This record gives sequence, C-alpha cells and structure tokens, in this order.
Amino acid sequence: MKSHTFDPTVLREYDIRGIIGQTLGPADAYAIGRSFATMLRGAGGRKVAVGYDGRTSSPELEAALITGLAASGVDVVRIGMGPTPMLYYAEASMEDVQGGIQITGSHNPANYNGFKMVFLGRPFFGADIQELGRRAAAGEWIDGSGTSERREILEAYVERLTQGLAGIDTASLADLKIGWDAGNGAAGPALELLVQKLPGEHHTLFTQVDGTFPNHHPDPTEEKNLADLKALVAAKNLDFGIAFDGDGDRIGAIDGEGRVIWGDQLLMIYAEDLLAQAPGSTIIADVKASRALFDHVSRLGGHPVMWKTGHSLIKSKMKELSAPLAGEMSGHVFFAHQYYGFDDALYAAVRLIAASARLGRSVTELRGAMPALVNTPELRFQVDESRKFAVVEEVRDRLSAAGAAVDATDGVRVSTADGWWLLRASNTQDVLVARAESDDQAGLDRLMEQIDAQLAASGLQRGPQAGH
Repeated sequence: MKSHTFDPTVLREYDIRGIIGQTLGPADAYAIGRSFATMLRGAGGRKVAVGYDGRTSSPELEAALITGLAASGVDVVRIGMGPTPMLYYAEASMEDVQGGIQITGSHNPANYNGFKMVFLGRPFFGADIQELGRRAAAGEWIDGSGTSERREILEAYVERLTQGLAGIDTASLADLKIGWDAGNGAAGPALELLVQKLPGEHHTLFTQVDGTFPNHHPDPTEEKNLADLKALVAAKNLDFGIAFDGDGDRIGAIDGEGRVIWGDQLLMIYAEDLLAQAPGSTIIADVKASRALFDHVSRLGGHPVMWKTGHSLIKSKMKELSAPLAGEMSGHVFFAHQYYGFDDALYAAVRLIAASARLGRSVTELRGAMPALVNTPELRFQVDESRKFAVVEEVRDRLSAAGAAVDATDGVRVSTADGWWLLRASNTQDVLVARAESDDQAGLDRLMEQIDAQLAASGLQRGPQAGH
C-alpha cells in the first residue's frame, strides 16, 4: 500500500473514530501507523507505546497499526489490553518512549472503534490529525523496519494509582464501603487489582472485559447506565459508587443516597480539596459546567477558568496555564497535581476517596451541601453539518448586538437574571448541543424559551434528541 485515503467521517477533532467494516478497518490502522511514525521520526522520536481496549475489533487493529508503525521505522512497545489512561501512563513514565496510541472506541456502541494519540508528551489532535490524513493520501511515508516488544505495565500503573492516597491515614478509611461498575469496559482488570490495594470494603460489578457490553452501555454520563450501581449501593448500604466508561478515562459517581454526582459537581469536591493544599490555584472547567462550580472555586480563593469542551483542548489549556486541576461535564477529570495531567477515571476515583478523607465529610455530605439548581441534561439535536457553526455565529451576533451577556469561548454561553444557557456546535458530529441552568423551574423554562427563540430566528427548531 503506497497511500491511503480515509473515510471523511473518521478524522475527528480529538481522535480518529469510525464504524468497523464500514468506515474503519485494518487498512486504516496500517495507514495511521505509517503517517504517525513518519511524523514522529521527523520530530526526533523513535519509539511508541501501543495499547487497546476490550472491543472485539481491537486486536486486529492493533496488529495492523504495529505493522504500519514498524514499516516507517518506529519501534513499538506493546502494553496490551487496558484502559486509555494506562497507555497515557506508559507514555509519560517510560523514558525511552516518545509517543503513544490507544485503540479504543471509548463510550461509543460496540461496532465502533478508534485511536487516541499522544505525541512527544502532548495531545495529538486537530491539525495533527488532518496532517496525518494528508500524508496518508499523498503517500508521504518514510520507510524503515521497526521492532516490537511486549512490556507488562498493569501492576506498575495500579501501584501509581494508589499514590493518590499519599499522606492519608488509611486506617481511618477501614470502614469505607464503595461500589464500582466497570461496565465490561477495559478498566475491569485494573479495577480488580486496585480494590485489593485500597482500604475499606469494595463491591465490583462487570469487571470482566466484554466488547459487546452485555449488561449496559459503558457511558456513566447517562443516568440510565447507573441503574445497576444504584441498586448495588442501596442493597449493600454503601457510602458511594463509582462507574467508568468503556476505556476508563471518564468517571461517573453516585452518593450513598443514589444521587448522581455530575462531572462539574465532582470538580467542586476536587477543587475544595486541592485549594486547601495549593491555595490560589487555577482550575479549568468546560463551558457546559455549572455556575455553582465557578462560584465555588472563586469563593475558596481559586482562579476559575471556563474553556472549550474536548479532552485534548482542556489538556492543552492546562499546560498553558500550569493548572493543577481541570474537568468536563462529560466526566473527564485531569489532575496535574501529584499526577501527570491526563484524564484518568481510576485515579480520579482514588482522589475522591482522598478528598472526602481530607475534608472530613462523607461523599454524601459533600453532595448534599451543593446548591440545588435546576438544569437540563445535555440536549443534542441534529443539524446539517454545513449549518451548525453558522447558526451559533448568527445567535452570537444577534445577542451581542442586543447587549446580552455573551461568553463566546466555545459557542455561546448567555447569562441572564434567570441563570445561563449554552448553545454550541459539536466538533465530532452534525449536532448542536444546548444546556441551561437556573435556580428554579420557572427560570429554566424562560431560558429554554430564549434558546428556542434564537433557533427559530435562524430557521431551526429543537428537533428530536440525537445520540452520541
């Protein structure tokens, strides 16, 4: 194969993702290997760590990817099946490795798969991915003959996770009772190992890796997927519960009463713990996060920064601002404080235990103390690809001209006396995303009327909900 053209739908903003047998297959994996290796060698790198998730198509893609990497003269360290953050850990901790690729479909349905990449210690996304596609189409690949070796890293990774409890008297955690749901995703084996090393009593669900996801879809940001965990916490009278997505880089949580602790609410807990240890720190959250979070960080003497949605964009902003903590509504939580700055749901779980211990309050108490705001879930609806960004610009221009309080960091986030609402275009799908938050239902209704009025002014209406 001298060159390769990808299906136009697979080269996304943050990663490469497609449907196996339709838009993505081994030929694509080989071409990704050739282009990535060529780019890495051009930047002075020679060795890449490769991991994969539990999807049935992952081993086949791994084999083709490694063949492509080696054919362009890059040596490969195979770390095997595991969560995406284990690959990030390999790339960060192995001194002889300059890049990393995880084969993963994340939280997408079982027939999807994809690639998340790290390049010389930074996220590989946006223009990098477009350049990878351009090189493949042009056949701009250097030739070589790289080697492949296998390294076991699971035990070292799990041991590193436990350091999230550093400085805490673990004897004080002996009575803690926690439920865990791995959702048959790639985090299962690491979780089984982790709970053996943690203090307290642990009950695990669905830790057996199964790429068909027989129990429920592994996306903890949808409340229906937390039903099994809620039942477990209630039946065993546990303190709280943790759930993971398919590749272990996003966390979901519920308290002892079964209330969901959403991504921005988890960040409120982490922020309070962090600011006691590192006063005045900058803490980043995406534009979908609650006003309560930004107010909370300010009240505690921190510096809140609202930034664009997307794990690669948040990681880049963290480096720019030297922020020790960041998070997204979607459950990506990033600790640079005593960790590496990447999104790791297993590490975030350990830090939740630590935060509760240091703050001297149970997770249920911490959740119960949060302001009772009324908000919508993420509302996603289909919009033609050619219109999605234009509509957001039209809304922004109209509101700015009318003197509204508009934040245009990522889409439009509009603050009013009732609260705030958001409209942004998805970077990965032909979808507009809306969200609103208020102190009460009447205020929320008024905010939703504003969203609908703005959409109508651009010739649209909020259609049926689009899936992820």
